[in-house]
Amino acid sequence: MALDLATYLVFFLILALNYAVLCLGLNLQWGFTGLFNVGVAGFFAIGAYTSAILTGPPRPEAVGGFDLPVLIGWLGGTLAAGVAALGVGWATLRLRHDYLAITTFGIAVTIQLVALNEEWLTGGAFGIEAIPRPLAAWFTSPTQYNLFYLGLTLALVALVFWGLERLVRGPWGRLLRAIREDEVAAASLGKDVRTQRLIAFALGSAIMGLAGAHFATFMGFIAPESFLPVVTFQVWAMLILGGSGNNRGAVLGAILVWGLWSVAGVTVKALLPPDLQVRGAALQVVLIGVVLAGVLLIRPRGLMGEERAISPHTQATATASTAPSSTPASGGPDAR
Repeated sequence: MALDLATYLVFFLILALNYAVLCLGLNLQWGFTGLFNVGVAGFFAIGAYTSAILTGPPRPEAVGGFDLPVLIGWLGGTLAAGVAALGVGWATLRLRHDYLAITTFGIAVTIQLVALNEEWLTGGAFGIEAIPRPLAAWFTSPTQYNLFYLGLTLALVALVFWGLERLVRGPWGRLLRAIREDEVAAASLGKDVRTQRLIAFALGSAIMGLAGAHFATFMGFIAPESFLPVVTFQVWAMLILGGSGNNRGAVLGAILVWGLWSVAGVTVKALLPPDLQVRGAALQVVLIGVVLAGVLLIRPRGLMGEERAISPHTQATATASTAPSSTPASGGPDAR
């Protein structure tokens, strides 16, 4: 019993951290740049399918199966999602807020339908199976391998987190916040707002593609139902709960929401008869919505809201202006 619980906990953490990578990509787009991307599942799917096609075994009935190393598959999935985002962003980023959300949602649904119907490329409804796992031959049991993959996932999350922190805490991050708060003011200072928005959108989507490649490698099988719009809902709930504009909040929100989702799923299966479990699955969405509303009533900015960012130059100037002067005041007793 204890071993089964530990095995499930490892499996849970791998998936939760996979969602954390997705959430970090969305946080760059929405939390720091203000881009309302509701097509998360689409870029997630592009990364997963690209990696599966590059690394999977030969498939006589379909394109792909190049049997390349897993690292090449991950890089390919990241690059494919980023390039796709450049094309999507070039056409859609002139839109604002609701219109951008509707457009990106439509693109994500289109990608999912392509995965469902283009059997020559994606395997259609049957998906792609036998996706190889890195160094799987080195381990004698699934539990040992999952522990190794958990360590690999932690390293991946740490790498993405570190890279994004370096970016958003520097001048580029301050520029993104300025664009998010007032595009007109940023443009009046000579900043190329459209290009910077496009870069942020492409980079965030590339991170989502990396998460998709990681997901495909761990699961060993992908199908169109793995990339339904509910994935986008989950990631947005994670970011809002944890706190947009804060990378630590994005990771925390991913773990908490995936935990609630998993507990709700187990509860539904335990309490409802089999013929009602499909309908009861909607209770997972209801639970997340109720928890999210409750948290926002108490902490409107999420559990870990955005940290206040101050330019080092501004901070140094403020410190100098408030420091006591060592020069005697004019007219004092030491004045001559």
